[in-house]
Amino acid sequence: MAAAGGDGPGGPSVGTEKDREGDGFRTVYLFDRREKESELGDRALQVGERSDYAGFRASVCQTLGISPEEKFVITTTSRKEITCDNFDETVKDGVTLYLLQSVNQLLLTATKERIDFLPHYDTLVKSGMYEYYASEGQNPLPFALAELIDNSLSATSRNIGIRRIQIKLLFDETQGKPAVAVVDNGRGMTSKQLNNWAVYRLSKFTRQGDFESDHSGYVRPVPVPRSLNSDISYFGVGGKQAVFFVGQSARMISKPADSQDVHELVLSKEDFEKKEKNKEAIYSGYIRNRKPSDSVHITNDDERFLHNLIIEEKEKDSFTAVIITGVQPEHIQYLKNYFHLWTRQLAHIYHYYIHGPKGNEIRTSKEVGPFNNIDIEISMFEKGKAPKIINLREIQDDMQTLYINTAADSFEFKAHVEGDGVVEGIIRYHPFLYDRETYPDDPCFPSKLKDEDDDDDCCILEKAARGKRPIFECFWNGRLIPYTSVEDFDWCTPPKKRGLAPIECYNRISGALFTNDKFQVSTNKLTFMDLELKLKDKNTLFTRILNGQEQRMKIDREFALWLKDCHEKYDKQIKFTLFKGIVTRPDLPSKKQGPWATYAAIEWDGKIYKAGQLVKTIKTLPLFYGSIVRFFLYGDHDGEVYATGGEVQIAMEPQALYDEIKTVPIAKLDRTVAEKAVKKYVEDEMARLPDRLSVTWPEGDELLPNEIRLAGTPIGALRIEILNKKGEAMQKLPGTSHGGSKKLLVELKVILHSSNGNKEIISHISQHGGKWPYWFKKMENIQKLGNYTLKLQVVLNESNADTYAGRPLPSKAIKFSVKEGKPEKFSFGLLDLPFRVGVPFNIPLEFQDEFGHTSQLVTDIQPVLEASGLSLHYEEITKGPNCVIQGVTVKGPVNSCQGKNYNLKVILPGLKEDSQILKIRLLPGPPHRLKVKPDSEILVIENGTAFPFQVEVLDESDNITAQPKLIVHCKFLGAPNLPVYVVDCSSSGTSILTGSAIQVQNIKKDQMLKARIEIPSCKDVAPVEKTIKLLPSSHVARLQIFSIEGQKAIQIKHQDEVNWIAGDIMHNLIFQMYDEGEREINVTSALAEKIKVNWTPEINKEHLLQGLLPDVQVPTSVKDMRYCQVSFQDDHVSLESAFTVRPLPDEPKHLKCELRGGKTVQMGQELQAEIVVIVTDQYGNQIQAFSPSSLSALSIAGAGLDSSNLKTTFQENTQSISVRGIRFIPCPPGNKDLCFTWREFSDFIRVQLISGPPAKLLLIDWPELKESIPVINGRELQNPLTVQLCDQWDNPAPVPHVKISLIKASNLKLTPSNQQHKTDEKGRANLGVFNVFAPRGEHVMQVKAIYNKSTIEGPIIKLMILPDPEKPIRLNVKYDRDASFLAGGLFTDFMISVISEDDSIIKNINPARISMKMWKLSSSGNRPPANAETFSCNKIKDNDKEDGCFYFRDKVIPNKVGTYCILFGFMMDKANILNSEQVIVDVLPNHPVKLVPEIQPATPAVSNVRAVASRTLVRDLRLNVMDEYSNHTGIDLVGTVTATIKGSNEEDTDTPLFTGKVRTLEFPFVNGSAEITSLVLAENSPGRDSTEYFIIFEPRLSPLSRTLEPYILPFMFYNDVKKQQQMVALTKEKDQLSKSIIMYRNLFEANKQLVDEMKCQVEEAKLKEAHLRNELKARNIDFPTRQQMPHIEALLKRKISEQEELKKKPRRSCTLPNYTKGSGDVLGKIAHLAQIEDDRAAMVISWHLASDMDCVVTLTTDAARRIYDETQGRQQVLPLDSIYRKTLPDWKRPLPHFRNGKSYFKPIGDPVFARDLLTFPDNIEHCETVFGMLLGDTIILDNLDAANHYRKEVVKITHCPTLLTRDGDRIRSNGKFGGLQNKAPPMDKLRGMVFGAPVPKQCLMLGEQIELLQQYRTAVHKLGSVNEDLNGQIEYLHTPDMKKKKQELDEHEKNLKLIEQKLGMTPTRKCNDSLRHSTKVEVTDCPVPPKRMRREATRQNRRPRVTCQTNISGDNTSFWA
Repeated sequence: MAAAGGDGPGGPSVGTEKDREGDGFRTVYLFDRREKESELGDRALQVGERSDYAGFRASVCQTLGISPEEKFVITTTSRKEITCDNFDETVKDGVTLYLLQSVNQLLLTATKERIDFLPHYDTLVKSGMYEYYASEGQNPLPFALAELIDNSLSATSRNIGIRRIQIKLLFDETQGKPAVAVVDNGRGMTSKQLNNWAVYRLSKFTRQGDFESDHSGYVRPVPVPRSLNSDISYFGVGGKQAVFFVGQSARMISKPADSQDVHELVLSKEDFEKKEKNKEAIYSGYIRNRKPSDSVHITNDDERFLHNLIIEEKEKDSFTAVIITGVQPEHIQYLKNYFHLWTRQLAHIYHYYIHGPKGNEIRTSKEVGPFNNIDIEISMFEKGKAPKIINLREIQDDMQTLYINTAADSFEFKAHVEGDGVVEGIIRYHPFLYDRETYPDDPCFPSKLKDEDDDDDCCILEKAARGKRPIFECFWNGRLIPYTSVEDFDWCTPPKKRGLAPIECYNRISGALFTNDKFQVSTNKLTFMDLELKLKDKNTLFTRILNGQEQRMKIDREFALWLKDCHEKYDKQIKFTLFKGIVTRPDLPSKKQGPWATYAAIEWDGKIYKAGQLVKTIKTLPLFYGSIVRFFLYGDHDGEVYATGGEVQIAMEPQALYDEIKTVPIAKLDRTVAEKAVKKYVEDEMARLPDRLSVTWPEGDELLPNEIRLAGTPIGALRIEILNKKGEAMQKLPGTSHGGSKKLLVELKVILHSSNGNKEIISHISQHGGKWPYWFKKMENIQKLGNYTLKLQVVLNESNADTYAGRPLPSKAIKFSVKEGKPEKFSFGLLDLPFRVGVPFNIPLEFQDEFGHTSQLVTDIQPVLEASGLSLHYEEITKGPNCVIQGVTVKGPVNSCQGKNYNLKVILPGLKEDSQILKIRLLPGPPHRLKVKPDSEILVIENGTAFPFQVEVLDESDNITAQPKLIVHCKFLGAPNLPVYVVDCSSSGTSILTGSAIQVQNIKKDQMLKARIEIPSCKDVAPVEKTIKLLPSSHVARLQIFSIEGQKAIQIKHQDEVNWIAGDIMHNLIFQMYDEGEREINVTSALAEKIKVNWTPEINKEHLLQGLLPDVQVPTSVKDMRYCQVSFQDDHVSLESAFTVRPLPDEPKHLKCELRGGKTVQMGQELQAEIVVIVTDQYGNQIQAFSPSSLSALSIAGAGLDSSNLKTTFQENTQSISVRGIRFIPCPPGNKDLCFTWREFSDFIRVQLISGPPAKLLLIDWPELKESIPVINGRELQNPLTVQLCDQWDNPAPVPHVKISLIKASNLKLTPSNQQHKTDEKGRANLGVFNVFAPRGEHVMQVKAIYNKSTIEGPIIKLMILPDPEKPIRLNVKYDRDASFLAGGLFTDFMISVISEDDSIIKNINPARISMKMWKLSSSGNRPPANAETFSCNKIKDNDKEDGCFYFRDKVIPNKVGTYCILFGFMMDKANILNSEQVIVDVLPNHPVKLVPEIQPATPAVSNVRAVASRTLVRDLRLNVMDEYSNHTGIDLVGTVTATIKGSNEEDTDTPLFTGKVRTLEFPFVNGSAEITSLVLAENSPGRDSTEYFIIFEPRLSPLSRTLEPYILPFMFYNDVKKQQQMVALTKEKDQLSKSIIMYRNLFEANKQLVDEMKCQVEEAKLKEAHLRNELKARNIDFPTRQQMPHIEALLKRKISEQEELKKKPRRSCTLPNYTKGSGDVLGKIAHLAQIEDDRAAMVISWHLASDMDCVVTLTTDAARRIYDETQGRQQVLPLDSIYRKTLPDWKRPLPHFRNGKSYFKPIGDPVFARDLLTFPDNIEHCETVFGMLLGDTIILDNLDAANHYRKEVVKITHCPTLLTRDGDRIRSNGKFGGLQNKAPPMDKLRGMVFGAPVPKQCLMLGEQIELLQQYRTAVHKLGSVNEDLNGQIEYLHTPDMKKKKQELDEHEKNLKLIEQKLGMTPTRKCNDSLRHSTKVEVTDCPVPPKRMRREATRQNRRPRVTCQTNISGDNTSFWA
């Protein structure tokens, strides 16, 4: 671009501007650039004022010598082609034009464009506003550079991609002089726009008229967050001023996006001065237009760097570059030396443009957004150095970044000022962390240190956070205005009184304000003109921004709460450690008493302070020295926490002087003092306190420590002094600064220490007498033994306290003990019994002193022992603690083994009381010798007899003695196998010694034996020996048997076999007996009694005396052999002799037939078995009589016998005839007899003829098959379907397990379902009784069987299905279908009947089973929703004729119009409901009652001025006719609506008029509504100013008989338009307030109803819980008031565990298998029906009922018979319906020994009815019947004696029943007892047939407790749940949000009242009336709303809470539930 000035080759060819003024021509300058060779300069061409385009083109051709036919275009420098249409507006005076081949042709050579840039007139007007200056010590150079960046941001605002701005500092001398270049890739400038840029103060708002601009007709950008709209190149000043502040010359290079040309303009101070000097036009010049990258015009070496910049133009579509040269030297130094500082400032200024509305949040991830495309890059080039390049986005320490990233929380708000000014604001909180403030330092504004000291409850801070800096930095359109800041606002300044947060918190906030361009800034953008003034205006409205939403609330309150929250959450200064708990501090004011967290240590300023540590305070009067007790931190903390401060509790030291606790702020701890210094101070103070006691004994009897004294020894008098550490005597405590000194006393106590505790024996207190010291008298009364302490204790005079300030006062304790004195008397100790003759024993002695204390014998003493009739001797006496007279021996006579009593006197010479009597019982001594009687040495006895000896055991004094295990033995010697005699003399010492008989075998003569008698256990006792002479026995020794045949006697030896004819008798049997000496013994009567034979029970005694035996009967069967035995047995011997008799066959007598095999023969088949024929004798013994020739003599005959196939065979080996081929002709089955005949003998045999194989199926007990069987659908068939298998001759075929199936059609359903059955043993199959389900009509089914894989078809059964008159299949609903259902009215009557299958009405149905449901129809489906309204039917009236019909009368129609669905249901059972068809009804609007607007209009405020808008009452209002339930109605009505204006006073005639001066207007009413449009007051209408009037909209509808309620619209009338405008705003606010009040009240009313409902639920839950708790208390189960649920769970778990343990314990059970219950008629076996707890009773009762235990009890005889048949009669059964009940016992009857309620006698053995011991798990009534019959009045007692006594007494008054004893005995009711049959065996012999034991009572009690606990747990859980819901709702109602809503309601009502007063209106009716008419329910403590209203309220309040959110400032008021 050429410089604008100087005449070059293409200089101007016309005169000056002055010369051209006023003539009628326009001068234009032409550049011909069609070809490269065209002339370089321009041509001036004058164009006439009235010239057109054609004339102009001709002039151009003429001037430049161009043919008119040649094609070319004429364009402006902006490449806008000149045409006929735009000639006049484009070709202006002085314009530069191009001649080109086409509009887009490149400029082949550069051009110069003349420009004028006269300053705008604003230069004068606003010149005083501008000046770059330094503020707060800041260099303004960065702000000047910012002006150039502003222009670039505006230029790049429309970029789609990256917005790149580069600042290049070209300080490399090798490339030319220093320069600053600002380059952007924005939209560039046309030459005209470049011209405009040069015009001073041509702002974007004034670029119009003669100035071409892309900003002409400026449109403000749409609002964006933080106003980041890039609209900051604004005034037309900053760019020029910034350029010339930085340097002395500016070169502007620009290329617009749609242009081929680059435009270049140079402005320089040097050029301006030159023009002024030459008196040329200063504000004119040239713009060089050239092609991109063309730098031929750069010839100056100082600007060599430009070549590189211009070359870069090639790649750019559009750009602008500002190159500043002549840079001021001081600026160069600043830019070089402070590169980081000024780039940081630029990053601060454009922070939000670079990083977006939220700023540079380092902690969050960067999302791609609209602000991430701005790149501001700064580079500095210096000679010999690497370039410094930085992107402002990379700077992380600019102030806004520091503010954002050190902030812990933020508070966003918005300020609305008058007009359209909007300010967004944000306040950030920078917390104190650990030991420093986090508020960032500004290098340009260093923090000021605070000089004053803090003496508050918080820590002393090193420095303030923000210091004296203002809070808010100010941003205008998103960029910083650096010299303007706002100190604060009223609501965020520190309060004068202490607020919610400490004062220092207000110094930890920073903030930023973001304004739009409605606020004025200076042209250099350094300061705001009016921002703070407007913000602090009283009308400025502040609102808070929460979650991006603007909320109107008290900003000061919200800010204080936010600041308090920040302080509590984020400030961390002192680290509190070792948390101890939460306490309250009653010593503080009530508001600050709690909660306080307590800690044992803190960490502060690098030091740790712990409890117990010595500290000193500062700034307290006086200074406190003490030890730390604990630290306090206000708030509910838990664990380690950081905080800014707290309090410390200090125990004053020394505590002995200062018994006080002080609490001071932690800040007042002296952190500089050393702990040693505090310790030394405390020690110095301690030296003044009493330290020890001095004790002396002036009168002797001194008590030494640990001295042992004899009882009664005195203690001497004591003299005592109190000394301090310095050894000084003192009587008072040293004085303190807090009060006078206290006197000291000395207390003396003598304490006895015993196992039961310490006991004070002596206690005295001594005062100091001034002249005499502390003194105590002598003590002489210490006698008790034990350990003592004499304690001297210093105490305080008034309180007798032995401590002072937690420190014990001096004391002295002397421990001593008292022991016993010398022995004065004695007693005997515990003696070892028994005392026996000759056995030494000891006598222990116990000695006592004179006080009765146990003493010891220490001197030698000789005791004397005396006793009458006894000789006594002792060995020695021992001394010491255990004194014993040892080895005392006594000898003398004793009467018996029980011993004899003696008095033993012991004398101890030398004692005060020297003798004592000891009573002893003397027993015989140990065995010494044996005495045996008879005394003779030889004793004679017979072999086989026993001999008795009389033995006595004697002691050494010849007393008979006894002792344990005193067994006397006698051993016989001289023969083998002799017995040993044994006798026990342990109890008496004497006895008869005998035993079994002495038996020596084969003794034939006398034999001598020896007897040795001794005591094996007493070796010291000598044995005694006797001689025995044994004689042979005279008793029976041998037996022989003989058979007499004629005169001959044949001996039958032992075990001989004798043959005899079968059936005969053996006669003439004799016997003989011999003794040991082989002497025959004559049979005497005594011996005959002892002879027995085994073949007959009766023996003839006379025959035995003669030696004859009874005859023997020979067996009749040869197979039976008879064993015959003769035996003799007496006391000495047992003898026997035996023989066997073998029978032989007799003569032939009978023919015998035997059937070998089954005796059954199937019809048509041969008998499979073989028949064997033999001949026998008269006894059936087979005789060999057959031969092969005998066959012909055998004949066979029988009824129906088929003889055609008979076969007879002779069996030689068995001598029998075999018969086969038995068959019968067809005949009835049964037993058949066959007759067999041979010679004169015959025999019969019976076979069973059975039916043939199955061939048919027949029905049993079934009606005639030819006709159909009628059956009702769903009912049972009359008979069970039973089929029988038959053979081909119709005989029943008893074939089991044949499969039977039923064939039927699919529409015939049978239940139970068709299962396969099998035949039983009889060939029958019972298919059971079927329920039949099938369509009406005839149906067929057939039974089939499969036998041996072939099918047997049965008969066809025909069923005629009839409908079920009792089965409901549908509901019939009758109602008036033509009726209309009007909203809120009553439904027509619905008549419901239940229809059965036969279309008849089912009667006798419970009305409660019929219900009606109604719901609004929706698109979601036709099923009734969960909240469908349910109705029950009405009571039947007398005039209801139809029986079985149910009526729903007077049911209320819903209030809202719509389509509703009604469904009737009949509950058939718990699970199934029969529903009717849905009744769809359309609820229509009710009768019209009122006229209401479709949308409630705002209250108009109008005036009577000329402007129509101010007079308009209604613009567009639609009035609808509504019924009383607000349903739109009256669609068919036609008429008019009249609008009339009336005043509040009827007499007021001065009312406003409508347009046309009329008082009434009419509007048409069609389709249920009227459209009211443009209701306007007349201009200059009458009316009183500030008065409320009403527009009465009254419907006039001729079809209606009644008048409708009109709609009244109030409005305010004003004469003053300004006042009217104010009132319009007030009325809007009034309407909004009214709407909000209604909504708030509805909210509170709904919440109140919900709370009432919840209170009811809580009361019910409390009653249930209390009832169950009392039940549990009655069972001794109680619960703590807290932690109930864990306790219940633990208790429940323990109880269940106990129950399980009890159940697991083994208990008696019946092991007899129970009978499987096939049906409900079977109760089971008797053994399983009852249980007995007592084992002994269970044993005896089970045995008593042993024969019945296995019996099965049934309810009916049929069931019993069925069991009988099933078990083939093997199972006992007892049907209950066969029991005669009148004889059953009365279970309440008393025992028989009670007569008339009184006991006739006192029984023993605990009698009780046996039946009362039974418990029945099930079927109690039936079981009582069974056991009442079985046991009757049987009584059970303890034992047989008790039972006999009871029976003996009872029979005196009444009949006695059977008695059982727990020992197992039985006395029958007839009195018989004894024998095995009346004695129960042991339990294990009952083989499990015993009654089981019941579950333990404890287990049942536990079961009850567990059930109650589970119910209680549920009740507690429910109570907790409903309580929690209620508390949650109540808490919710008391939440800040709800309180705030309540406050807002009060404020709204107050504001509404004020606004109405301002408006002069009557109080609002709409709001109040609607609330006044709302339903209110009176409630009690447990409110229960009326049923329907409660249902409605419940329906509306389904959710637990109702909340509301109201935005008063806007139009959107939202509620939600």
